[in-house]
Amino acid sequence: MRRWREKLLISASWVAALGVLAVVGVLVMFLVVRSANVLGPTLLFGDVPWTQAVFAGARVFDGIWPAVAGTLILVALSAGIAIPLGVAAGVHLSEYAGPRFRASVTLVVDVLAGIPSIVMGLFGYSMILLLRKTIAPEAKTGLLLAAACIALLVLPYMIRATQSALGGLPMRIRLLGPSLGMSQTQTLHRVLIPAASRGILSGAILSVGRAAEDTAVIMLTGAVATAGGRGPQDIMAKFEALPFKIFVTAAEHNTAAELDQGFGAALVLLALTATLFVGAYMLQRSLERRWTS
Repeated sequence: MRRWREKLLISASWVAALGVLAVVGVLVMFLVVRSANVLGPTLLFGDVPWTQAVFAGARVFDGIWPAVAGTLILVALSAGIAIPLGVAAGVHLSEYAGPRFRASVTLVVDVLAGIPSIVMGLFGYSMILLLRKTIAPEAKTGLLLAAACIALLVLPYMIRATQSALGGLPMRIRLLGPSLGMSQTQTLHRVLIPAASRGILSGAILSVGRAAEDTAVIMLTGAVATAGGRGPQDIMAKFEALPFKIFVTAAEHNTAAELDQGFGAALVLLALTATLFVGAYMLQRSLERRWTS
């Protein structure tokens, strides 16, 4: 009877895993079929040569390249803010904080993780209104504000991933550094963080994915339907992003061709997110090999 139950659970697990793959496959095929008419360089760059758009900053009005560039810069900025802060906070909570402080901060982090993205967007917009009425009358929404709000949105994932990865290390690994005469800082740098790297980098991968797909935050903190046909000119400027581009196209398209372009933008966003995941995974494997050696 016990072996029968185990086989049933294993079969159910396989069915669930294959079901997820099937759903993802159907969604991808749906996007490919709906955007088949617009797939190609024209979807990204319109009538502008790609070299001019990418390297010379030529304006692209009938393609989605400005939204792609805005998304990439947004992800880079938000990850650059959230990942170092999240790792540092997770290390402190796991290795240095006292029990009472750790419990209090962990509760705050868990509450922050449950905040809806639209609330974070309203928070960022309210901060701009406050700055305008107080010390910075010229303050405005833009790329930096959107990146900061998204960084706050994904920060709890990095903190909890780092804290859990370090907290789950066995005692034999924790005693390795002191047994070799290392200080606490040396043990953390040379032993604990490399040993917990898989969990930490997994949190970074999830954070990057969340930063690439969020719409509600950027809608209130600087994303626009068109930014003059170019990617962001500076970190304070308005910008285009693929999630907001898809949202606007789905809500306000006038022709079937525009809707097809929206489906194409959704496929590009999916491919971009997959590329970021693959790149982060390859970086994770590379760091693991280096630390292991």
